Amino acid sequence: MSWFLNPDGDRPQRRRPEKLKDFPKDADGKPLGPQTPGNDPVDPDRKVSTKQANRPFLAYAQYRAEREQAHKEWLQRKQQREEKLARGEEVGPEEPDPTEEVEVGCLGLLKFILYATLFIILAGKFFTGSFLWEQELPNLRQFIPTNQRLFSETLLAQFDGSDPEKPVYIAIDGDVYDVSAGRATYGPGGSYHMMAGKDAARAYGTGCFKTHLTHDLRGLSESEMRGVQHWKKFYAESKKYHKVGRVSHPPIDPASPYPEHCDPKKAEAAREREREAQAEARKHEEL
Repeated sequence: MSWFLNPDGDRPQRRRPEKLKDFPKDADGKPLGPQTPGNDPVDPDRKVSTKQANRPFLAYAQYRAEREQAHKEWLQRKQQREEKLARGEEVGPEEPDPTEEVEVGCLGLLKFILYATLFIILAGKFFTGSFLWEQELPNLRQFIPTNQRLFSETLLAQFDGSDPEKPVYIAIDGDVYDVSAGRATYGPGGSYHMMAGKDAARAYGTGCFKTHLTHDLRGLSESEMRGVQHWKKFYAESKKYHKVGRVSHPPIDPASPYPEHCDPKKAEAAREREREAQAEARKHEEL
């Protein structure tokens, strides 16, 4: 078979493999192995070893060399185009520099934000069935600067809805809210008109809308306090009503009796809590 491939009988010359001792050596006398031009702009003649650690640098050097070559070719085409224009010949549109870095700019950033927002919205619809991922939009009015004011009880009473030229205000535990959007409910003739123009926080917890139209929360049970907190959260997070200020109340005499509950059973339980609170207060005084 070897005779068929080489009828003259001359044995093919095999390339002798390079030995490490034939390569340049480093400062410690160790062979550097195969080398390739490093494309160093400071020292063009410098060569770099092709060992594994230098592969990223060599790949970048090759990329940079290809970019420089593409830029030179573009400059030549640009010069040829300008020469044709000078001779009055017809030329095509000017070719952009293929190596020029593309700037994103404000328009590109806005496009990215728009596409990302659309993707998130559609993903929410796909995964949860809601474009907002089952979340509610925040009440943006709470972030808008307002002219909230401090009310006295006398001033707050003027906004009970009896004057159609004035808004309707209610208060709960010191916070005053504009409920004019529900004038039919809180205005004269409405089912909650008794709440308008005053801080009836206690009634929100006890349900005694005739006798507990007061801000005094002393002696309420845990469940009644949870009721007050529920309604405070309702008005604070409402998209229909908004906060307009605070109401200043005169201090409550701690020795005064708790407001009588409208339910006799709960009234007895309230009196028991009142007696326990008074006994606890006497113990502290003795200490």
